[in-house]
Amino acid sequence: MEVGASTGTRGTTRFMMEGVGARVIRGPEWKWGKQDGGEGHVGTVRNFESPEEVVVVWDNGTAANYRCSGAFDLRILDSAPTGVKHDGTMCDTCRQQPIFGIRWKCAECNNYDLCSICYHGDKHHLRHRFYRIATPGSERVLLEPRRKSKKIAIRGIFPGARVVRGVDWQWEDQDGGNGRRGKVNEIQDWSAASPRSAAYVIWDNSAKNLYRVGFEGMADLKVVNDAKGQTVYRDHLPLLGEQGPGRAGPHGLAIGDQVNVDLEYEIVDSLQQGHGGWTDGMFECLSATGTVVGIDEDHDIVVSYPSGNRWTFNPAVLTKVQVSMPVVNSISDNQSFAVGDLVQICNDLDKIKLLQRGHGEWAEAMTPTLGKIGRVQQIYHDGDLKVEVCSTSWTYNPQAVTKVASSDGTVPGNSSGERLSALLKKLFETHVSGDVNEELVKTAANGDAAKCEECLKRPEADVNGIFAGHTALQAASQNGHLDVIKILLRYKADVEIEDKDGDRAVHHAAFGDEPAVMALLAGAGADLNARNKRRQTALHIAVNKGHAGVVRTLLELGCHPSLQDSEGDTPLHDAISKKRDDMLALLLDHAADITLTNNNGFNALHHAALRGNPSAMRVLLSKLPRPWIVDEKKDDGYTALHLAALNNHVEVAEQLARAGKADLDLQNVNLQTALHLAVERQHTQIVRLLVREGANLNVADKDGDTPLHEALRHHTLSQLRQLQDVQDVGRLLMGLGAQGQDKKSSSFIACFLAAHGADLELKNKKGQTPLDLCPDPNLCKTLTTCHKNKDHNIESSAPTTGIDECLVCSDAKREVLFGPCGHVTCCNACAPRVKKCLICRESVVNRTKIEECVVCSDRKASVLFRPCGHMCACDSCASLMKKCVQCRAQILHMLPLTMCCGGAGDVTYVKGCNATAAAALAELKGSQDPEDEKLTANNTTPAQLLSPREVQSNQQQASSTSATSNNPSQQPQPQQQPAQQQPEGTLMNNGSRDTSHSDIQKLQQQLQDIKEQTMCPVCLDRLKNMIFLCGHGTCQMCGDRMSECPICRKAVDKRILLY
Repeated sequence: MEVGASTGTRGTTRFMMEGVGARVIRGPEWKWGKQDGGEGHVGTVRNFESPEEVVVVWDNGTAANYRCSGAFDLRILDSAPTGVKHDGTMCDTCRQQPIFGIRWKCAECNNYDLCSICYHGDKHHLRHRFYRIATPGSERVLLEPRRKSKKIAIRGIFPGARVVRGVDWQWEDQDGGNGRRGKVNEIQDWSAASPRSAAYVIWDNSAKNLYRVGFEGMADLKVVNDAKGQTVYRDHLPLLGEQGPGRAGPHGLAIGDQVNVDLEYEIVDSLQQGHGGWTDGMFECLSATGTVVGIDEDHDIVVSYPSGNRWTFNPAVLTKVQVSMPVVNSISDNQSFAVGDLVQICNDLDKIKLLQRGHGEWAEAMTPTLGKIGRVQQIYHDGDLKVEVCSTSWTYNPQAVTKVASSDGTVPGNSSGERLSALLKKLFETHVSGDVNEELVKTAANGDAAKCEECLKRPEADVNGIFAGHTALQAASQNGHLDVIKILLRYKADVEIEDKDGDRAVHHAAFGDEPAVMALLAGAGADLNARNKRRQTALHIAVNKGHAGVVRTLLELGCHPSLQDSEGDTPLHDAISKKRDDMLALLLDHAADITLTNNNGFNALHHAALRGNPSAMRVLLSKLPRPWIVDEKKDDGYTALHLAALNNHVEVAEQLARAGKADLDLQNVNLQTALHLAVERQHTQIVRLLVREGANLNVADKDGDTPLHEALRHHTLSQLRQLQDVQDVGRLLMGLGAQGQDKKSSSFIACFLAAHGADLELKNKKGQTPLDLCPDPNLCKTLTTCHKNKDHNIESSAPTTGIDECLVCSDAKREVLFGPCGHVTCCNACAPRVKKCLICRESVVNRTKIEECVVCSDRKASVLFRPCGHMCACDSCASLMKKCVQCRAQILHMLPLTMCCGGAGDVTYVKGCNATAAAALAELKGSQDPEDEKLTANNTTPAQLLSPREVQSNQQQASSTSATSNNPSQQPQPQQQPAQQQPEGTLMNNGSRDTSHSDIQKLQQQLQDIKEQTMCPVCLDRLKNMIFLCGHGTCQMCGDRMSECPICRKAVDKRILLY
């Protein structure tokens, strides 16, 4: 890591070199109108005319000179294109290593860094303060918490923008000619040393390529219709040109300053990690004052002590000693406290945050108390103090306060104690000064009902009087003093007065977790839907603070559950962000609107998918008012499943696909499905899930690329070398998505897709097949092998132990069905310990205990239905069924328990599906004779159980096979198989299929749903013509066999036939 030169000239030169190519927006002293296109519009630093002047080319094509010294016209949005990198660092959210551009280091967590994208994307705690480190070795600038800061949207050359050629264009007529337009598809890296410095553009003539936007200050493009990028914290961005040698460090320490260490040893030891560490010889530092003798390149401080020792410190450990004033070290004082003592709160924000850890913690609302004097109200058993200060009570670490007067008025160590005591008495006993409103507010906050009423009886008292920005009613509401509130309401207190933040009494009650106060205020006519200046209701505040009692009370009192704040967030969004499933369920039970979108276009389902909150998604899916909401799209066409696939939230994606029945093949504005996104980002577990659930592998995006095309664009040389040594393709496919598998496994994903039916012959708009994108003959060979051997046995052989015996303990019977593989290997006691199926070695996603038959309730369930994977009926009852009684999915074939346990057995094909299923299995096995297939089916090992996706593929193949089986001359040849696997519909110009018949399918599905309502719920084949006394019904054939109702489980006492 290079250290900045000590001379001004070299420092300026170095910065000018590093600054070229930086992406910038207008700064605090901007006075140039709309040259940039407006607030938040982005440009590129082209070059520096001088140390005081810089040339910027804005994305709209305008170029001009701006000030970068003395007056600062510009802020640096992203310095990554300049090549600035922080070696040895890693973003703790996205794992980028090293961090390029600006580094953001948490000031409150040990060794926690973010890159710019994650910092502005609100990763990590918004209440935490961060250091901004613009370049390696530059000063650390301590910033305010993001929660308090304003965000703005940036606009310019971002995905979705329409562009033409710019001032540095040198690419001939790739765009189709001067003036031709294209669309930005993605921001990419021009080179490994210059991230986020190029745009991938698709021109209207279908050509596409990468163009410079920042690399070496070049601007190949000019925006015609700009697009919205990320939202950023404008005031946290550095000013272009403000970096320079000789500036003060973030803690204001300079050589020659006197400093001491006034923190506890444990805290100092923790903060010293990564800053020189801690040794036993440094204990002298805890009781002595030293002198700063040096500041190293990381801004660590070198301090010299009277003993002659020099030690290196984290600057956060040190406190500058003001020589002109006495230094009071409250930590070293042996203070004792009593109720009524007057204490002064520490005025050092960083220090008190550290001291408050484990002692009530620190809240931003406590900031006004810094340096203020308060009174001790209570002393807890662990020594922590409850202090009334600024009209509110807070819990403090006793080392965070200094006693300034005892309860009897004496001041320790102060010769003028009487004078100070009189001053403090004046502060707290305000009736002496005649300020009745101040006294009223304070007595209301303290809950002194008698004194409060005494104040109100005075003729000069105003029940709505304001002190410290609050009324007496607001103070009493936040602290839960019901008696005081009743008195105030009796004196006609106004419940709708707002404080400086727009908060009313109901907001204060919500903040203080006071449901009883909320009910009292509602009875007095308070508006429960009132909004503050952030457009938050009391419900927003209660959800954000985690006050479930207040949330329940507000909803029961009839407040609106779905009002939006200034960010467009409803309480549902907040409950998802806070991971409060109890509140989420409460809101949904009171008809909260799931479909409302925030300012970023996310509804509640989108938000849960984006946040990766599986428990919230489970609650939302269980309470969806309409099932098709799960497939609602954002403005960019992204559904919740797209977002889960994009961000690798496997559990969320699984819930959407299975519980939510999400459409796996919906496309966004770029015609990408969730599978496209998962493959593009190499999220192997998502790929495996989507394929298993039946996603269409051959859907084309707007460039005509299928998921297989995408997979083959992202291979690496190391993957190709691994593929050269692959002998067992089955083992390769079985390991896809397993823990420890190479994260960058696009070549393996390609083989997996090919093995599950992805078409190797489909061409994109450039006329390229997936095989045309293969860079290595070994990969082509492996893909072809995988595609030919789609039935390849990727599982291990069945065990040879007893068929009913638990494979783990060998004592109990097998009774747990593993999903999704469908094997039964162990007892209920051993199942939770099994992470991978003991037969097929596939990861166990879910475990279902095999219960009694849901139809007859006499025998244990013993038949596995495919493709749904449920085992809910016994042999005799299953023979009546054509649809699964649990999920109502069509049953294609049934497998006995013996096959699920690893033994042999007979596959039973449901009537009407026998021929197609048998033909499909025969084709997979390469059998020419149906009799041969019968023999194979009777001896199928459990490793050959068909997955739902394989069943769907079999159906497609079988339908094609049966259509030509009557004419030997039309029998398909092996080379024709890929064409038979293509989905139905005409191939369009963009490579996708015509889906205009989907409306007819919807009507057919609605008709089928109506029929099912009149069908027997057991066999799903005959009409209901028998009802029981409980009100439920079946067909006569099934009803005669029932001893319990299959719906409500009540005993069947009488059967009534319908005619």
